[in-house]
Amino acid sequence: MQAPEIVKLPPAFKPAWWLRNCHLQTIVAKYLAPRRALATETEMLALPDGDHIQLNWTENPELVADKPIVLVLHGLEGNIHSHYAAGMLHALQQQGFTAVLMHFRGCNGVANRLPRAYHSGDTADLAYLVAQLQLRYPGRQLAAVGFSLGGNVLVKYCGEQGAQCVLKAAVAVSAPLALAPSAQRINQGGSKVYQQYLLGRLKATMLRKLERHRDFPLPVSKAQILALKTIRDFDDLLTAPLHGFQNADDYYQKSSGKAFLKQVRVPLLLVHAKDDPFLSPAVLPKADEMPPYVQLLLSRHGGHVGFVTSNTPFKAEYYLEQQLPPYLTQFLGNH
Repeated sequence: MQAPEIVKLPPAFKPAWWLRNCHLQTIVAKYLAPRRALATETEMLALPDGDHIQLNWTENPELVADKPIVLVLHGLEGNIHSHYAAGMLHALQQQGFTAVLMHFRGCNGVANRLPRAYHSGDTADLAYLVAQLQLRYPGRQLAAVGFSLGGNVLVKYCGEQGAQCVLKAAVAVSAPLALAPSAQRINQGGSKVYQQYLLGRLKATMLRKLERHRDFPLPVSKAQILALKTIRDFDDLLTAPLHGFQNADDYYQKSSGKAFLKQVRVPLLLVHAKDDPFLSPAVLPKADEMPPYVQLLLSRHGGHVGFVTSNTPFKAEYYLEQQLPPYLTQFLGNH
């Protein structure tokens, strides 16, 4: 496969003048996001191992046979109600694409069927879904947008697939491409607030799973789960052993998307902010770590999956929703 042609990147992100702080960017994006009147069709997709995942479609793909399909991957403990997921689905729909959100296992509010869950390097379910889309809708163009953890999964998937990747393009936003340094970063200073929020959601999900699997008990107790203090502790006690890793270090080393960048052979855009309070600067790839297919769109401000701008004082607008769907038309065509 030959190197891709030069593509037009979105314009540089400029924050609203009242939203230059990284924490404001991150928090405002979550709590002031417009509530989209987004009606989706829910599908439960059976997986080869007997588990299932929930898909949310912006429209019935059977009824719009000519439209490209854009797959959206949410972040850690995200779901259809996450502001960035709902906003991107709406924006992709407005651009003329059929969009579908893939929930990672157990993220739809119901404990999944197996003791295992999902993790930052879990590409198997994504690969299965893409293969199913190819079988169901042959000839349809496919692309994907991943946020945070979902972005890391997407980058790793593109690298693993290499020249065989069927996606026409991919975008990873605020992806923790270096997991170990990012686990350290979110355990420092003011970022600990985000860690406690995410850890609380992880604990709640795992407690639901513990309740469901009484007949096939997990190798941990409720007290052990509640006692966890950091995401790294959670990964060491639960994520790693449940998914075949020796420990958190082994999991982080084998799952970080950065190590897979050199194998990417489809257009891949990485969107990052230098002031991201979740991520270590180590997530940013150097020029010699990126093949011609990978481009980095780096802004000074933006927070973590924030990127809130405004043309009107104190009215939030969302750069990602404005810029990413038009960017994808370069690969999927105008619709």
